Amino acid sequence: MKKIILTLIMSVPLVTVNAQTNPNPLLNNWTGPYGGVPAFTEYKLKDFKPAIETAIREKLKEIDKIANNPKPPTFTNTIVAMEKTGKNLSQISTVFGIYGSNMNSPEFEPIETEMTPKFSELSNKIYQNSKLFARISKVYNAPEKKKLTGEQQRLVWLYYNNFVREGAKLDAKSKTRVGKINQELAGLFTKFGQNQLADEGNYYLELKTEADFDGLPKELKDAAMAEAKERNLAFMGCIANTRSSIEPFLTFSNRRDLREKAFQIFVNRGDNDNANNNNATLVQILKLRAEKAKLLGFKSFADWSLSNTMAQKPERAMELMLSVWNPAVEKVHQDVAEMQKMVDAEGGKFTIAPWDYRYYSEKVRKAKYDLDQNDVKPYLQLEKLREGMFWVAGEIFNLSFKQVYNVPVWHQDVRVFEVSNKLTNKVVGVWYFDPYARKGKRSGAWMNAHREQSKVNGDVITIVSNNCNFIKGNDNEPILISWEDASTLFHEFGHALHGLNSNVTYPSLSGTNVPRDYVEFPSQILERWLATSEVLNKFALHYKTGEPMPMSLVNRIEKAATFNEAFSTVETISSALVDMKLHMLENPSIDPKQFEKETLTALNMPKEIVMRHRIPQFGHIFSSDDYAAGYYGYLWADVISADATEAFTVDGKGLYDKDVAKRLYDNVFSIGNTVDPEIAYKKFRGREANSDALMRARNFPITKK
Repeated sequence: MKKIILTLIMSVPLVTVNAQTNPNPLLNNWTGPYGGVPAFTEYKLKDFKPAIETAIREKLKEIDKIANNPKPPTFTNTIVAMEKTGKNLSQISTVFGIYGSNMNSPEFEPIETEMTPKFSELSNKIYQNSKLFARISKVYNAPEKKKLTGEQQRLVWLYYNNFVREGAKLDAKSKTRVGKINQELAGLFTKFGQNQLADEGNYYLELKTEADFDGLPKELKDAAMAEAKERNLAFMGCIANTRSSIEPFLTFSNRRDLREKAFQIFVNRGDNDNANNNNATLVQILKLRAEKAKLLGFKSFADWSLSNTMAQKPERAMELMLSVWNPAVEKVHQDVAEMQKMVDAEGGKFTIAPWDYRYYSEKVRKAKYDLDQNDVKPYLQLEKLREGMFWVAGEIFNLSFKQVYNVPVWHQDVRVFEVSNKLTNKVVGVWYFDPYARKGKRSGAWMNAHREQSKVNGDVITIVSNNCNFIKGNDNEPILISWEDASTLFHEFGHALHGLNSNVTYPSLSGTNVPRDYVEFPSQILERWLATSEVLNKFALHYKTGEPMPMSLVNRIEKAATFNEAFSTVETISSALVDMKLHMLENPSIDPKQFEKETLTALNMPKEIVMRHRIPQFGHIFSSDDYAAGYYGYLWADVISADATEAFTVDGKGLYDKDVAKRLYDNVFSIGNTVDPEIAYKKFRGREANSDALMRARNFPITKK
């Protein structure tokens, strides 16, 4: 998941560095190599509040100067000037976001709670500055706009559209109310995320005896024991309440009673009878969003949210989801029937429950394809796969990676790599890698752009990071990961490559700053390279012998490629459908549990599966507005990525076809949001994306049109 920390219009720091004179290190320019990098070793929690308040004042002063410029508005003195504002704020918000996501703590939480609404307040003041909007409008409507480059016209459109969407045309009373709503939402987002993080940290599964480890692979057993040791617990092992720990346990544990306990603590995050219950908070969020949408002239929040996406309307997104939903549900029923036969043959006196699905699915996979994840995992070393990702980036985009040690990091586990173009030897970016789970780090995997690539103030290279939650295990032992985790690793790296390949002028159009239902396309297509024989032969090496994965195993992986695709499809689309239905409500005065149950019942949700993100823990849509009414974007983008893959595999010479890769770079990875995605994709593919490719990729029946 691509994660954007703030949605303010902010510029990129200058590459030039001033002398460090401020006693508050957060207010000093980034210094050091690569045009400056964050000085993580110098920052203190006490510095955040004064730094943020100072940087906000600076930003507002710069904005007021633009708004009150006595000269007639032009592209340069208004739009470009906006791109150059907020240097300090951009840097501070980056560090603030890293503390919130990667190194949260009880000491940081009150700072986060107090300061997050101040960012929203600033955003309101900018969007509701009538003089500023008047200047932007004049540039937008000026005949001279036609003389601008395509990228410049796109930037003018983006500014004008963003201001209108945020209420720049409203009357004074409505503007005030929208501003208040935005501030209230900012506080509620923080509260929701902190509650979720608390339930992930406070709940865990105890493994007290050797029998509690029955069925667990050695690396999972070692990780559980290491987790208990780190928590100073008095029993043998502990399964942390994060996806990266719970899902492997549900897959391999022979203890059905413990699988049920693990499942329950995971799906009940944010829904427990404690101070961290998120239900009231999320209803408040829904009500405020609905009110804001109506003030802005939209029927529902979903209508407002999708107004600047490729889908445009919630009905189009719903149509796509439902077209895939029914074939996926039917396939799940078939898969469950196979699992139930296995349960019955073993003499089990139960029907498949959600905490059984992964366990028996793995058994069916082994029986049907002679493929056991435990046979695959010894070949999936985290560090070797990282090298494999670098190799793919070199083959497809001519990038090379070199680890560097002169850049400060926010935690000792973080590593830093210099990224260069192999053809020109030019450094194009910096990549931080934060791979391991730890206390205070939110679960899941994500990418951050800490500084956008741009050329408006000199040649500024990007700084990006990939953040994961792999379990460390014992010291001096390689980290072995599952095939699913390996796919996630490549997915998030795809987001990073979207940023690292960016070659645009203006930061607001740079890298991953594209419509939400398009941003997952580059990440999802990169997943396809994991399964190529080139990657498996070179980098899927047995952690003991160093031997490459045998072709017999590669072939079995290929044959089982679409196995369990129905499960992941139903798990994800159910979340996306519930997200959309929540945000299509005009009056969201709901009981979340009841709404979730009734909606899934109406959709004929298989009882053996739960949503990938139940409503009280759905951080994608309740920790910010980034994916609200937008979780469908994963499916929307996968339609595009499946179609784009066929440009390589059907129309081209395979996934390493240089000509197709060049078109992908030229029309997707390098251009950010400088071109409308629909136009850019047609230029890459020669036509619009076709959903039939996705159905073929998932081995679902194609409905005749």
